[in-house]
Amino acid sequence: MAGKRVFYFSIAISGLFLATALAAPETTVLPRSAPIPEQADRPDEKPEPPAQAPADSAQPPLPTPKPEDTAKPDDKDAPEPEQEAEEAEPDEDESMLPDPRSTLPMAETMPKDAKACRVRLKEIGVDFEDGQASENDPAGCALPFPLSLKSFGKDIEVEPGLIVTCGLAERAARFISDTVQPIAKKTLNKTVSGIAQASGYVCRPRNGTRKLSEHAFGNAFDIAGFNFSDGTSLEVGKESAGAEKTFVEEVRKAACGPFKTVLGPGSDADHASHLHLDLAIRRNGGTFCQ
Repeated sequence: MAGKRVFYFSIAISGLFLATALAAPETTVLPRSAPIPEQADRPDEKPEPPAQAPADSAQPPLPTPKPEDTAKPDDKDAPEPEQEAEEAEPDEDESMLPDPRSTLPMAETMPKDAKACRVRLKEIGVDFEDGQASENDPAGCALPFPLSLKSFGKDIEVEPGLIVTCGLAERAARFISDTVQPIAKKTLNKTVSGIAQASGYVCRPRNGTRKLSEHAFGNAFDIAGFNFSDGTSLEVGKESAGAEKTFVEEVRKAACGPFKTVLGPGSDADHASHLHLDLAIRRNGGTFCQ
């Protein structure tokens, strides 16, 4: 009887263990190593620092400066806005570049060299009158002791009258009588009886520049044509051939030297109709002839 109890007890214990095993949850198999965390979870990487605020935000804001009082009621000399705008626009004449001759003081009496020049003109038969002086021109033009020229010598008229300096008048008169006249006799077998001038004293800048022209000082004149004693004439700007062309070319070439600037047809469009002659002072006494 006792043996049966032991047998039944063993069976009961075995059944209890079997029931416990069946009721236990399924065992999870662990991996050999822990899973690698994603990069965002790595402990060895420092978290991205927050965006820095602008440098000036770290400092306390500066007080807003007070605007300047540009319209003080007691400032009576302050110009009106419209007046300032008018003054800001440069005058066309005042935009010309300065020339030393513009500021030379005018002598109260005619200088000795100007008087001597007039004596020489009379000796070679030049007909002239003293002209009205031009000074203190806002553009800078100046002609202190001008001449109103009526002829370049005996039987060589100037049409129309020419206003220039005495120095230019003397140089032109001698050039025409001593150089142009012989060239006319050689190439055309004619005698020059008159000069058709296109420009003498004119207050203006050089064409296309802001520099005052030699015309602005009565130091230049333009020849538009030649008149001859037989009643014929020759226009400088008119296309010519043969002896007439040779005459103009030789006169133009001979002028380079007695005059410091010689321009004419072919130089540029502004001188297509005349010969420009002046006594501009150039470096080392040089010339500019085109």
